[in-house]
Amino acid sequence: MSAAPPRVLVADDDPDVLAAMKLLLRGEGFELETATSPAQALAALESRDFDVALLDLNYARDTTSGREGLELVEQLRALDPTLPVVVMTAWGSVEGAVAAVRRGARDYVQKPWDNSRLLQTLATQVELGRALRVGQRLEHENRLLRREGMPEMIADSPAMRPVLELLARVGPSEANVLVTGEHGTGKELAARMLHATSSRTTHAFVTVNVGGLAEGVFESELFGHVKGAFTGANADRVGRFELADGGTLFLDEIANVPLTQQARLLRVLQTGEFERVGSSRTRRVSVRLVSATNAELDAEVTAGRFREDLLFRINTVEVRLPPLRDRREDIPLLAAHFLRRHAQRYRRAVESLEPEALRLLLAHPWPGNVRELDHVLERAVLMARGPVLGAAELGLRSPAPGAAALEQMTLDEVERVLIQKALARHGGNVSEAAKTLGLSRSALYRRLERHGL
Repeated sequence: MSAAPPRVLVADDDPDVLAAMKLLLRGEGFELETATSPAQALAALESRDFDVALLDLNYARDTTSGREGLELVEQLRALDPTLPVVVMTAWGSVEGAVAAVRRGARDYVQKPWDNSRLLQTLATQVELGRALRVGQRLEHENRLLRREGMPEMIADSPAMRPVLELLARVGPSEANVLVTGEHGTGKELAARMLHATSSRTTHAFVTVNVGGLAEGVFESELFGHVKGAFTGANADRVGRFELADGGTLFLDEIANVPLTQQARLLRVLQTGEFERVGSSRTRRVSVRLVSATNAELDAEVTAGRFREDLLFRINTVEVRLPPLRDRREDIPLLAAHFLRRHAQRYRRAVESLEPEALRLLLAHPWPGNVRELDHVLERAVLMARGPVLGAAELGLRSPAPGAAALEQMTLDEVERVLIQKALARHGGNVSEAAKTLGLSRSALYRRLERHGL
């Protein structure tokens, strides 16, 4: 037996039995706690841990059926599933012991008991229980190690709680998920969370921003090509679907998939089959698709720019992320998170925000959402002169500057403000903002990334 004194919980309503147990078990090096009722036994287990429980099946309220004892076995096991339970039953009442084993007891002894048999039973169960606890602790530690690096969504606002609950429910499934929300709300982070909680987590998570792909390279990027398939195809290329085989493929800005290519995308989602560009060989993959967009795909379907059957295929479940302006309660948490991360990254001794700086963050409209907040805190950490960030170091300007303010700004800063205004005017809709600014969607995306919006 282990060198640590084993702790035993003995429950019996007969004081003579308890006295005999104290004499026997303490003499063998056991630590003993006694209970005269099921309620006392449960209270004891709630207050401390035991290596084994030794229970009578019959108590004062029910001296013959063993019902109270059987219920106590279940209740103790519910409190501590690793606790070995040994039951005591009267001679000739083996049926009760069998019923107890079915409820979760590990073994039984009969009254009057044989001392050596009882001691051996308890010693065996103590060792088995401790081994089980060690195994469970190691498994818990391994789970924690496997979860290191798992993406975390910083959120505690009422608007985000149902989102987190939905991600937790859907993650372990194989369902294709459509993540919607404005630019910068964290759609890729949501996709990574879905992948990390799925059975595919040991395989690849592959991302494609289809909003930035020209139509001419779309097929090659997603499905690959063979050498000589077109001018410049100097070697075989593996597409993103093959790279994601067994794992998760994240298609960002899926509303931008050209209508002429949507049929091929639908086919691979329905059958798992595709051909590389320039090849007649059919390949098969197993991929879970997570898509994202800030467009209203129902409106795109109505306008004839998006296939309705493809929409049905990609949004088995839709997860809609709220904009940062609708979850302002999360801004202090997010700001503190980004501040710590960038302070560590740039080795700056920046620890907190001045109250006025936090007030400014809470008042800002955040057209670029969480991504913009991250960018602002990164720049502020680099500009910080001390351990506490001031409002001026955030570099936030009014979303509607006057002529005098414009004259003091660089061309990049003016462009950033104009983009912010366009996004805010159109509720974060990149397509509409691009039209207002006279840009293509892909050109606006490049500017959004450059400005951290």
